[in-house]
Amino acid sequence: QVQLVESGGGLVQPGGSLRLSCSASGFTLGYYSMGWFRQAPGKEREGVSSISSSDGSTWYADSVKGRFTISRDNAKNTVYLQMNSLKPEDTAVYYCATDVAYYLTSNPDYWGQGTQVTVSS
Repeated sequence: QVQLVESGGGLVQPGGSLRLSCSASGFTLGYYSMGWFRQAPGKEREGVSSISSSDGSTWYADSVKGRFTISRDNAKNTVYLQMNSLKPEDTAVYYCATDVAYYLTSNPDYWGQGTQVTVSS
């Protein structure tokens, strides 16, 4: 059974940092592409970052490029999202997701429960 559990969210001041973790079970994370998405109140869900299964290549939304870094630890079956220089507009519920497939689609089959990130002074 595929399960994704996010952690690491919280309240942080503008300019601060957080590291989100997504612990996977039921499949070997390193074989499949993984992604982070977010949804702010009143807004549509958007893709934030992804990491491919093959060569570990990464993708970032323009809004987070240069501030966020996605990585994975295959031994821990965990994917991370390091978020630096946080802005109030980064406030959202963050989800990790996967299709358990080579490619990651825009609406993956499997989702975690989400973790709240609030950036406010």
